[in-house]
Order: sequence, then structure tokens, then C-alpha cells
Amino acid sequence: MNWEHIQHIKSKMERQHMNNTNQLKRGLTGRHIRFMALGSAIGTGLFYGSASAIQAAGPAVLLAYMIGGAAVFMVMRALGEMAVHHPVPGSFSQYASHYMGPLAGFLTGWNYIFEMLIVCLADITAFGTYMRFWFPHVDQWIWVLSIVLFIGALNLCHVKIFGEMEFWLSIIKVIAIIAMIIGGGAIMLFGFGQGTEHHETGLFNLWQHGGFMPNGIEGIIASLAIVMFAFGGIEVIGITASEAKEPEKTIPKAINAVPLRILLFYGLTLFILMCIFPWNQIGQNGSPFVQIFANLNITSAANMLNIVVITAAISAINSDIFGAGRMMYGMAQEGQAPRSFMKVSRTGVPWMTVVVMSVIMLIGVYLNYIIPQDIFVIIASLATFATVWVWLMILLSQVAMRRKMSAETASKLKFKVPFWPIGPLITILFMMFVIVLLGFFKDTRVALIVGMIWIVCLSMTYYLFVKKENISTK
Repeated sequence: MNWEHIQHIKSKMERQHMNNTNQLKRGLTGRHIRFMALGSAIGTGLFYGSASAIQAAGPAVLLAYMIGGAAVFMVMRALGEMAVHHPVPGSFSQYASHYMGPLAGFLTGWNYIFEMLIVCLADITAFGTYMRFWFPHVDQWIWVLSIVLFIGALNLCHVKIFGEMEFWLSIIKVIAIIAMIIGGGAIMLFGFGQGTEHHETGLFNLWQHGGFMPNGIEGIIASLAIVMFAFGGIEVIGITASEAKEPEKTIPKAINAVPLRILLFYGLTLFILMCIFPWNQIGQNGSPFVQIFANLNITSAANMLNIVVITAAISAINSDIFGAGRMMYGMAQEGQAPRSFMKVSRTGVPWMTVVVMSVIMLIGVYLNYIIPQDIFVIIASLATFATVWVWLMILLSQVAMRRKMSAETASKLKFKVPFWPIGPLITILFMMFVIVLLGFFKDTRVALIVGMIWIVCLSMTYYLFVKKENISTK
């Protein structure tokens, strides 16, 4: 017993030493954080996954994006309230642990890591699909392998270099989206691409071909799974708090600006998309944006857009690996992940987590080799479950934090969630609805089943290994 006691004390001292010596660097500015969140959220969900959402709801998908955008804004404000009050590397995982108990934190953190892994798999799959636009005879898995190796190397750079790279990748996306909106407007006004076998461009495309809501309310509800997947990754803002300069200033600015910009970009681009091309002719073989301009005989625009969607995929993968790696680091500090995840390089990069993420992403290479046609829908629905679960836990953590606060402390919060307490409550109910919704549709039912099995396995892992280890260490 004495020897075991000595070993427990030694283990605790080693963990404390690693916390003190392996520190992340504060190298991210407000500019980096805003564009990192844009980069993470504006990616495959818009440039590739939007085709599935449009097919489910028709032009009424615009309403689904507005509903989803409003819910995500409330999630981000709840996260912002906690991040400004207490910025930590593990962000919402540590908030869940602190306010709802260690099991909640464990489930939240590992679900976020699962979310980022699944989203990365979706993004690298989309990257391979995009490259086949130019190289149709090259196997998709070859492109997937190349991007995994490239992004893994990039994430081992100093966080400031990473932030700059992400900034410029996101700038390309934002400029392209703005150009696409302007270009689409010009097509509507001047009739470029008309006279082909396709329908004319114009606002009437929104209510022709079956009407504005061709599949009724059920179509809008069915599209929510893909819509919520499209917003996934935006919560990376909360994780950047521990590496942000002046988080009390940069985080609120990013949280107020980014969700609205994303909603604006999604709404306007899809509005233009469905005005210049019949929604019921949009397919799923590649990016719908590239398909449309190619079908309108504007080949140069199609090639340029393919470059943009490739850039978008790289940017999203980049941000997702960053977020998952920092979450692993924060959970290791809490004793909820292997202590080796706390190892950082001399430049302050948690290199072990980057290596682990890159190795796991090689699974995507294998999946793209054996099932290149079906993998995206499977992955996207799994990502939706994990994403919405994380958002739900963020909201519940914020409510739990408020309940533990005195009225005086709550009044002094620097970045309060709006519409308290009704706003968070309605959003919590909405997130629960989306999770249940996955079980009602054949294409997404497997995601709910796999997701619940994942939660059960995580819970068992916590009680069998993590809880015992933490108790013995104490």
C-alpha cells in the first residue's frame, strides 16, 4: 500500500509538471480566430453537402438554413459567455466537467474529437471527389492520401504560421463566395448560359419545378440533418480562447460576427444557386457550384470554382485537426485522455495529437478505396449526430453555470447570452429534436444508432478506466 501510495503521488506530480512545462502559445489574433471559424464552417457542407439538402427541401432549404443559423448563434453565445468568463484549452469539455460533472466533460470532449474526425473524413472525401473533376481516371484514394500528409505537416508548424495559412485559405473562400454571388446576379441580369437545353435563369426557378416547398414541411425537416452538419466546426472559436491574445476582446467579436457571416454566405449563395439553375437538376457528383457553371457552358468559371472548393476543403480539414488536437490536449490535462497528448514542441504545438489525428485519418484513405461512392452520406450523418450532441452539451453547461452563480456574479458577466433563459431553453429543445430526427429517416437512422452505441461505449470506458484512474491518482 505504501508503494502504491508513493506511485500515485509520483503520477500526480508528473501530471502537474507536464501542465506547467507543456504550454500552448498565445499566438492567435482576432483576425486568425474569425477566419479559422469561417474556414471550419464554410467548407464541404456548403460546397458539396448542400446538394443533398436542396434535393430534400427544394428552395425551402433557405428556411432550414435560417432556422439552423439562429440555433447555432445561440450555441455560440452560450459558449462565448463561458469562454470569456474562463478561457481554457479544453473549452467546452472542461466547462461540462466543471459544471455538470467529469462524465459530462468526458463525453463532450470525446464526442467533439469524434465529430472533428468524422468531419475530416467527409472533407478529405470531398477533396478526392473535387480532384476527379480534372483527373477522372485517377483513383480517389490517391488524392485523399496526399491531402492527409500535407495537412498533417502543416499542423506541426508554429500556431502563428498555422493561423496565417488558415487566414489566407479562408480569404480565398470568402472572396470566391462574394464573386459567386455577384457573378450569379450578373447571370440573372444578362442571361449568360441561356439558350442551352437547360431552363432559363431567374427568380421564378424558386417556385417552378414543384413549387417553393415541393416536399412540404417534411422536406425542410429532412434537410435539417445536412444543414446542421454544414454549420459544424464553428465551435472552434471557443477552443482558440486559450491561445488568443486578449480573449475577452477577440472572442466576443468573433462570436458576434462569424455566425451571421456564415448564415449570410450560405443564404445568399444558395439563393443565387437556385435562381440560376433548376434545383431539381442539381446532382451529387462533385460540387453543385462547379456543376452548374459547367452546365451553363461557363467552363472557366467552373475550373476556378473547383480550385475554390478544393481550397475550402483544405481550410476546413486544417481547422478541424487544430480543434481536435487542442481538445485532446485539454482533456489530457484533466486526466481524461492519455498524458502523452500533453506533449508539445518547442514552438508550443501539441505534436502528439496532430500525429494521432493524421494516423486516424488514414482510415479515410481506406474507406475511399473500398466505397468511394457511398462514403459521404454515411459520414455526414454521423458528423451531424456528434456535432449536435456537442452543441447540446455546450448549452446545458452554460445553463448549469448560471444556476451555480449568484445573481451578483451573473450580472458582472462580460459577455452574456441573449434572451436568457428562454433563448437557451428553446435551443436545447431544438437540438434534442434534431438528434431524435435522425432516427426517422432511412438515410440517417444508422447515424443515430452508431451515435448512441458510441455514447454507451464512452460511458463504459469512463467508469471502467478513467474514473478509477483519477480516483487512484488523487
